Amino acid sequence: MEAMKWFRFAAAQGDATAQFNLGSMYGNGQGVPQDYEEAMKWFPLAAAQGDLDAQFNMGVMYAKGLGIQPDLIKAHMWFNLAASKGVSDGKKSRDIIAQQLTSEELAAAQKLARDCLARNFKGCD
Repeated sequence: MEAMKWFRFAAAQGDATAQFNLGSMYGNGQGVPQDYEEAMKWFPLAAAQGDLDAQFNMGVMYAKGLGIQPDLIKAHMWFNLAASKGVSDGKKSRDIIAQQLTSEELAAAQKLARDCLARNFKGCD
């Protein structure tokens, strides 16, 4: 597939949009076999560059345990980060996850989000 070739090239050069698109293609099985683990190789790269869609999708992947061990604290963190930049689905998803967390877990998720922002999204996955 020609698009995959170009996305891989651009993603390897650090292009966040291409990284997000590769993650989406693998996550949805568009033009490639569905592979959540492969999607989780690309979404964190785009999320670390501030890509809001990738950050939201990181929340989804952690919430549902797709390609990664389920982790509601990390799911909340990623949804919270996306919500803080105006992603309305991020806010809704964050609030749903918050209802499933203890107050200690919620505090931990909020601290992770603050720490992630302070590190400019580096090492947050």
